Amino acid sequence: MRKNDQRIRLTKMLIRRAFLDLLRTKPMQGISIKELCTAAGINRGTFYSHYTDIYDLLEQIEDDMMHDFQEALKPLLDSGEKELTPLKITTGIFQCLKENADICAVTLGAYGDKNFATQLLNIGRENCVESYAKYFAGATPKQIEYYYSFVSSGCIGLLEKWLADGMTCSAEEIAEIAENIMMSGIHFLSDKQ
Repeated sequence: MRKNDQRIRLTKMLIRRAFLDLLRTKPMQGISIKELCTAAGINRGTFYSHYTDIYDLLEQIEDDMMHDFQEALKPLLDSGEKELTPLKITTGIFQCLKENADICAVTLGAYGDKNFATQLLNIGRENCVESYAKYFAGATPKQIEYYYSFVSSGCIGLLEKWLADGMTCSAEEIAEIAENIMMSGIHFLSDKQ
């Protein structure tokens, strides 16, 4: 049984990698099952034993990442965590994104699923706004919403740059940069003089 599980994981990984490589160069509607199977080195029957079509494949990949993302955000929901800081939150999120770098690169690319990116931001909004409200007790809900919008857009920019640089920095280093920018604004740069 264990050998079959490993084979299934390997097959799905090959399909995922081939699919995401193809998505970097063309829209999903332009990818055929035959082309995908050739790129993955599998036959059509193998593909159909795991997925009903290309859309099912994308949905399963996104569901897996969504699950990972929600797991990374779980500490935000744990109000018993006394040492929870924005840095720890941001590090967890960037680590999740690093572990799913392939789907992040595609989602943020020209042929990415913008709805999926929006879903991730909305999950982050729901959890981060609640966490920020606890951390910044004097802020109004509207201020926190605006802050989240600003910060999440900036983090998307950092993620794009991090991906373009090959993710050579650790998730913690990027999270620290993000936190310094969030907490210090332009002073983040002036502190470097």
